[in-house]
Amino acid sequence: MRALFIAAAVLMAPPALALDIDGRVDEAEWSGAQRVDDFRMTQPLTREPSRHRTEAMYMATADGLAVAFRNLQPADVPRTRQRFQRDNNGNVDRVNVYVDFDGDGRSGYNFMVALSNGIADSTISNENQFNGDWDGHWSHAVAEDEHGWSAELLIPWHIAPMRNDVGGKRTIGIAFDRVIGDSNERMAWPAISFNEQRYLSALNKVEVPQFSQSLLAVTPYVVGLVDNVDGKADIDAGVDLFWKPSGQFQLSATLNPDFGQVESDGIVVNFGAVETFFGDKRPFFTENQGYFEVPFGSLGNAQQLVYTRRVGAPADDGSGAGDVTAAVKINGSAAGFGYGVFAATEGDSAGRDFYALRATRDFQGQGLGAMVTRVNRPFLDREATVFALDHRWSPNDKWTIRSNLVGSSILQRGDTVRDTGGQLRIDHQIDPAWRQQLYLLHTGGDLQLNDFGFLDRNNFNYARYELSRRITALPETSPYASHQWRYAVSRRVNDDGVKIADAFAINRGSERRDGGNQFMEIAGWTSGHDDLITRGNGVVKHPGRLFLFAERFIPKKKHWSLYGSLRYGAEGLGGVDRGAWTAYIEPNYAVNDNLSFFAGLELQRNPDWLLWRGGNLLGTYGADQVFLNAGSVWLLGSKQELRVRLEALGLDADAKRAWRVAADGTPVRSADVIDDFALRNLGFQVRYRYEFAPLSYLYMAYVRGGAMFDAGAGPYSAREEFAGAFDLRDSEQLLLKLSYRFEI
Repeated sequence: MRALFIAAAVLMAPPALALDIDGRVDEAEWSGAQRVDDFRMTQPLTREPSRHRTEAMYMATADGLAVAFRNLQPADVPRTRQRFQRDNNGNVDRVNVYVDFDGDGRSGYNFMVALSNGIADSTISNENQFNGDWDGHWSHAVAEDEHGWSAELLIPWHIAPMRNDVGGKRTIGIAFDRVIGDSNERMAWPAISFNEQRYLSALNKVEVPQFSQSLLAVTPYVVGLVDNVDGKADIDAGVDLFWKPSGQFQLSATLNPDFGQVESDGIVVNFGAVETFFGDKRPFFTENQGYFEVPFGSLGNAQQLVYTRRVGAPADDGSGAGDVTAAVKINGSAAGFGYGVFAATEGDSAGRDFYALRATRDFQGQGLGAMVTRVNRPFLDREATVFALDHRWSPNDKWTIRSNLVGSSILQRGDTVRDTGGQLRIDHQIDPAWRQQLYLLHTGGDLQLNDFGFLDRNNFNYARYELSRRITALPETSPYASHQWRYAVSRRVNDDGVKIADAFAINRGSERRDGGNQFMEIAGWTSGHDDLITRGNGVVKHPGRLFLFAERFIPKKKHWSLYGSLRYGAEGLGGVDRGAWTAYIEPNYAVNDNLSFFAGLELQRNPDWLLWRGGNLLGTYGADQVFLNAGSVWLLGSKQELRVRLEALGLDADAKRAWRVAADGTPVRSADVIDDFALRNLGFQVRYRYEFAPLSYLYMAYVRGGAMFDAGAGPYSAREEFAGAFDLRDSEQLLLKLSYRFEI
């Protein structure tokens, strides 16, 4: 009888209203939502009640996590409606939703909607490391009236893997914030900031009904390319597949993945011993990749054990980019464990095979993880295996301790080399204003992670202590809203007992009441040694180093915004008074909310540029550099955009003197002849994009570029090299790409 009564009551109940994501917050639709209105200031981080009333609502539905915002904004607070490309928002009125679907503080997602209905999305790992390479499929809309504006979001459950909780309930971590673009004020619930050492694990834990969604998405693509220089044409095709039968299992696969022809890298000049890190925009390699992002060797997130740009990187035989034939990725959970599997293979005789296996387990206040990666490189007769363990412990809300142990085993031509490394990071929030951090790193001399990962160097021991203080109690008459002071000392030595340097750094980051910000830093290294510059041909004694840096951003008022920076870096053999000056200025002019132009100009003068010239030979150069970074963005309606991007660089380097490295590391003047040299680079792109449907695009692009290196015939002029860059035409291509996402 009781079951019959309940069934009858359900049948008699009025049907639940389906959400219409139109930006207008209808009371009937949101009547069952949880409501929060205790938004407090987190930018500046005073945690005082916000002066701009904001209300957020959230509820779990069968279609996904639904969130709505009501934002009151009086007439005397300007509304910034500048439209923008995805993930390039700038200072605009916007709201953010942060979600940790498992509530364990291990990985999360950020969803942003602006007043213009522009969006940004990113993954979050390691508490506060955001990666905007990922693009998700979720619904959003905004509406505006004389009192303010509102936004609605619907985030489907299939957007991320998540564990199966018990009892029909799910515990998630969640946070909301709102930004006033004109003043850059941020108010949040709960009152936490991603600039603090604990963010992801500090999201508010809420219990919601558990729902599950299945999804099968197939995205085929075709690319047509005409090369005007070589007189060739080519057509290529591939497909990405995403399958989620339940929240506990997700599979991503790709055949002949697009290497991002329409997302080209910027110009980088790097003559150093450490390679440049680049992000990855290939859809397969960004989907659910946060689970494999285990940082090692850096306080940031650039250095990690899985660096997806290795897949499809220049082939081992030097024949060009590796041809990625197929790749698969599995994310899921079972029996309280999380797991991930990654595999990719390249074709041709020089092709490589990449594998990664990761497992995690979380407990109260702790998390454990393990990962194994392997890369087979037949052309080099090399097999590289890396093992890693990571541990995270938060005994309370003031302490966070993270540790990593890694080991590599390299089998090449019958010989095996093994070594290990480890790092420890301890963060302590002393009180609301003060915090401290201790970071320790060791990498053995034979530790090799770069077959699949990214590590800037091995044979390294590094210890760093930082103390920071946030100041928010500033008078209303002050142009500043807050200051963040940081004081750090560090020591660097290698495993051979060679002291690289002791160092200090003092910096201040400031939020200004005009909505802008500024940053200043002074840092110095004691005299020591450089054990990288000669690429294994000797350790070089080095004098002290000095670094100064200042930058300022002035947000858009009416039509103009401005960014500028000034840098001084003394890194050569001439000492702290022979450093390089670099000045950069970039104005941005918005014709209206849809069309904007920018032009950044960088000038650099380096009287003491120290470069490796082979063996134990070094050269000191006087160098000048001119760099232009300019372009425009025109958003044609809600589905189309036209982007123009130009980068041009000219550099000249006048040889001053040659040095040989003595046995004790002393640079000794040498009679070796070293040549002057010059460099010019060009990158130019006109790109049109039409969005058929979410994550379905038509691209048409014209791309032209080139590089020229000249040596020995000087003298050269940076201005002439810069002017000559516009004549470069090593490549000139017309590209057409069509991709369409089919969801089942």
